[in-house]
Amino acid sequence: MLNGKTVLTTGDVAKICNVAPRTVSKWFDSGQLRGYRIPGSKDRRIPVDHLIRFMRSHGMPINGLEAGRKRVLIIDPDAKFCETLEAALASGGDYAAAAASSALEAGALAQTFRPNVIIVDLAMADVHPAALVRFCQCDPDLQHAPLIAVAKGLNEGQGASLMHQGFAGWLSKPFEFAALLRIIEHGLNVAEADARSGA
Repeated sequence: MLNGKTVLTTGDVAKICNVAPRTVSKWFDSGQLRGYRIPGSKDRRIPVDHLIRFMRSHGMPINGLEAGRKRVLIIDPDAKFCETLEAALASGGDYAAAAASSALEAGALAQTFRPNVIIVDLAMADVHPAALVRFCQCDPDLQHAPLIAVAKGLNEGQGASLMHQGFAGWLSKPFEFAALLRIIEHGLNVAEADARSGA
């Protein structure tokens, strides 16, 4: 359906959601569906990541939209960070991202989103690294999902400890998106190899 598109017209969205284009325009104009207008015209454009977030929040099936895309769950209370990272993932590769601001929200979202990769800010009060690793290892849908830790001020010693606990990688905030992408891709390659070997 998307053919590699990262930005959609209201007509595209109408077909995906099986509604009239006027309905999509109303969603856009009311602020429910986020996007932007083409400068100098009234044409609306909706980034795919915003559409996925809108569809998920309204219980619409998104399987077709995310087919072939790796799903990344971001657990971080910083909404701006999550939004920036979601947009970067959507434009930087075949990724679909979702964000949760707490461990409780992440647990519920993980059941429906079934992430292939989990990025978590360890500075959150309700996130305990060892408990998170155990939770993922005990869930058949999550046991092969690489866990990537991020936090301000993480050092080599802490990073080594996290890797020993079962994390696939770590980064100290702020970081370059390219560095995160390398860790994601490496983690996915290792996870796929483990899954094939039955580990």
